[in-house]
Amino acid sequence: MIAYVVASHGDFAKSIVKSSWEIFGKQEKVVPVTLEPDEDPKKLLNDYQVALSSFDPSDQVIFLVDLFGGTPFNVAGQIVAKHANQMGLITGLNLAMLSEAYVVREQSLSDAISRLEESAKSGVRHLQLPEDEGDE
Repeated sequence: MIAYVVASHGDFAKSIVKSSWEIFGKQEKVVPVTLEPDEDPKKLLNDYQVALSSFDPSDQVIFLVDLFGGTPFNVAGQIVAKHANQMGLITGLNLAMLSEAYVVREQSLSDAISRLEESAKSGVRHLQLPEDEGDE
């Protein structure tokens, strides 16, 4: 089973996990981790390690992170680099991605990552109204 560490700057990770559970029900092996403005990256690393220790050793793990190049991404990247066969990292966290994460938990790590990336992208849309045909 794929387990998820959902990480962000501020409370976004906690809020999006809570919102997803309102839609899909509480999910096992989904841990939000936040980085507050005054926190040190070493504390974030420790928080990641605590989250990872809550999973089974046989679980694969995907970090779903808010922003490419931010501290949550960089610290998670250090962990994933040491466990490349067992872990993955995706940025651009949104509710469409997190919702899809619950569906792909039994897939291979690489297939799940591909699906999550696509679902995040397809979750970004705009309302297209019919064109105005003028005054009649």
